[in-house]
Amino acid sequence: MTQPAPVSAVGQFPTTRMRRLRQSDWSRRLVAENHLTVDDLIWPIFLVDGDNRRVPIASMPGVERYSVDVAVEMARHAAEVGIPVLALFPATDPAKKSADGEEAINANNLVCQAVRAVKAAVPQIGILCDVALDPYTTHGQDGLVRNGYVVNDETVEMLCKQAVVQAQAGCDIIAPSDMMDGRVGRIRVALDAAGFESVQILSYAAKYASAFYGPFRDAVGSANSLGTGDKRTYQMNPANTNEALREVQLDLAEGADLVMVKPGMPYLDIVRRVKDTFAVPTVVYQVSGEYAMLLAAAQQGWLDRDKVIFESLLAFKRAGADAILTYFALEVARKLRSAGK
Repeated sequence: MTQPAPVSAVGQFPTTRMRRLRQSDWSRRLVAENHLTVDDLIWPIFLVDGDNRRVPIASMPGVERYSVDVAVEMARHAAEVGIPVLALFPATDPAKKSADGEEAINANNLVCQAVRAVKAAVPQIGILCDVALDPYTTHGQDGLVRNGYVVNDETVEMLCKQAVVQAQAGCDIIAPSDMMDGRVGRIRVALDAAGFESVQILSYAAKYASAFYGPFRDAVGSANSLGTGDKRTYQMNPANTNEALREVQLDLAEGADLVMVKPGMPYLDIVRRVKDTFAVPTVVYQVSGEYAMLLAAAQQGWLDRDKVIFESLLAFKRAGADAILTYFALEVARKLRSAGK
């Protein structure tokens, strides 16, 4: 009679063969530690003035700017496949831009028009609105510029007004991406004072001064405005990790309901540290540069499009993300639905 292996041998080859659990599809699915579902997806869409307009974005093949009526149509498609949230970003008419970005606090600006229209037509879908001034300023910075410097406290006052007009339009999630100090707490106070205690705040808590944002700035029309300028005086240094935890801690203390790490793929270590440290709802943004990079390689035949898209999104889940902003959201949701997931 064969004697059982001694305890010291358990977990060693040949008693343990890691490949046993990998040899069949059913077994790999059974022991998978992370899963991607449509509930994980937030779809960012870009808006443009006019009617019945779909304007391609050259640096983001397959992504378009939509007029409000078309955005409503796309919201219906998103809801049909179960996408929980749309994120709205405007390509502001240059004639409406100004040094102080006053169009941001116009209750009838492009974003507010779209929020009202989508909510009227597809009330079950969540709407996320970006809070920052860069789509509205002639200089392309996220805040007000005084003597060549982006000022903090005066900018925050504008952001509070912007958040309130978005909430009044029907926005469900206010997402300040500006990286001004103290803005989350001030926005929370402003929303509560205006009767919007239930509106959520998703803080872009760990937003890095990244080179991966280029196509997005093309999409919202801020690239030309920004020119050779940069945002390093307020966005985070890509060299830092501990600083990200301080940013998240401060934003949570100020009332953030969810926190974001941006960009995504180059900052998976930050996603994991944030999740492990705070155990709060953590969102990651697969930014425009990541989208463009994957798509360009796939178009050249160097990468398998579907496989790299799904692998990249699963990596965010593995790192600890609860939700993912991705321009692939509609495509991925349709594939997940067809696969019965």
